Parts: sequence; structure tokens; C-alpha cells
Amino acid sequence: MKNALISAALVISSFISLKSTAQESPSLKPDTAGYAPVNGLKLYYEIYGEGKPLVLIHGAYQTIQLCWGGMISELKKTRKVIALELPGHGHTVDIDRPFSYTAFSDDVAALLKYIGVNKADVMGFSIGGTTAMQLAVRHPEAVDRLIVLSAPYQYTGWLPVMRNMLQSLPPGFLDQTPYKAAHAGIYKDSTAFHQFTAKFIRFDTEDFDLGDANIKNIKAPVLFIMGDNDGVDITHKAKMYQLCGGNVFSDMAGHPKSQLAVLPNTGHVDVIMQADKVLELAGQFLK
Repeated sequence: MKNALISAALVISSFISLKSTAQESPSLKPDTAGYAPVNGLKLYYEIYGEGKPLVLIHGAYQTIQLCWGGMISELKKTRKVIALELPGHGHTVDIDRPFSYTAFSDDVAALLKYIGVNKADVMGFSIGGTTAMQLAVRHPEAVDRLIVLSAPYQYTGWLPVMRNMLQSLPPGFLDQTPYKAAHAGIYKDSTAFHQFTAKFIRFDTEDFDLGDANIKNIKAPVLFIMGDNDGVDITHKAKMYQLCGGNVFSDMAGHPKSQLAVLPNTGHVDVIMQADKVLELAGQFLK
């Protein structure tokens, strides 16, 4: 069983490699880029365009380009896009601190304060989506509207097969993908990169729960964009939406402030790859 899971993980990493290469946009150049001194970190960020701020939080092992390269060029036409790289990712060197959604959300809040943004819309994919929810819980004053792409608020929101796969990942599972190359600037060799992936695998397989009451008390309207088969349990998708005010008879009660979109024939990585669909849904929600 373990060998089968490892094989599946390696197949997935190859799949991610092909998808991520297609997602990158080499011509993308930020208007501003820098490092924010927050919480002991030098957190890397990029800013594109002008307008109402929109924060982008990438998924595990990703960078700004690998996650959002297919969307920023469109988003920046009408928004001030603030994209960041979480600790240990891309240009942001990790520090001697455990990975946690609490720490990640506090880092994002501190970044916004550093660049003088009081409130923003926030969109996150996978662990970035969970971080975005935690940001709305811990720093509600910083979040106007929230978009969560294929992410749970509890570890058990992932299907058992997803949790088992995450636990079976070897540190070198990304060695033949663009993910490793994208981190070459902060990891001097494979050993250093594997130390990061091993640390992140441990984090990615730890039990977590943002709390039913906390999700229910999120003040910001939330748009959940999920795949029908993205590894997040379908009952968990429904529960998240219900906690945020969904699952009503809107013909009588009116439409709730939050929304749920389930994309058909769509896996986890597929969600972020459907840039046109995500942009369409996000554009309607953020109006």
C-alpha cells in the first residue's frame, strides 16, 4: 500500500510539473517588488497594477509565478495585486519557526500593514486558501472579501486518500519538477531543499482545525471555488459553505452573502489551472 501511495505521489508530482510549466508567465514583471521585515522574516512580495487591493496567497511548494502566472496579467488591469511568497517558498528564506496557519496569516497581516494597506480582498489556493480563512478569523479588519480555492478548514476535510498520500511523500518528490528550480535562489543544493520539503511535509500532515465557530463568524463574504473531485471531502465543502451562511432556499430567504462554485470534472491542481473560469467567478464576486 505504501509503495502504491509513493508511486501515486510521484505521478502527481509529474502532473504538477506539466501543469505548472503551462501556468507560468515569463513576461510578467511587477511594478514593485521587495522584502517586508515581518515577524523575523524577510517576506518577499510583488505588486502589480492599480485599484482596490487584492492579495494572492499561493499553494504548497509554489511561488507567485507558478501559482498565479496565468491570472495576474488580467487581474492587474483593474486591481492592485499584492502577491507574496510564504516562508521557505520562492524568494522568502525560512526561519527557525514551525510552519502554521496562525503564523502564515499573521505574516500576511503584517505585510499589509508594512505596505500601508488597511483592507483588501484576499484569494488563496490550497494551503493559501486555508491561510486566507485564518487571516479572516484572526485579522477580520484586514479582509473585505475572501476567495478560497480548493482548500479545507480542517485536516480531516481532506479525503483519507489525500491524507495518506501526503504522509507518503518522500522529500525528493519534487526534484524533477519546476518547483525545485523555482527555489534554487534560496536553497544551495538538494540537501537544503529536501530539508525544506521534509519540514513542509510534516506540517502538511499535522492535524489542524480552524474551528466551526470561527468559520461561522467570518465577517467577510466568501466565495468557495472547489473541484468536484479535488481531494476535499464533498461533505466538508457543504459544511464550509453552510457555516458561511449557505444552504438556504434563496427564492424565499434571498441570496446569502457567500457563494459556492463546484467546477465539474476538476481535481485539486486543475482548479488553479482553470484560470479563465476562476477569473470569471472571482470577477463577478468582487464587483
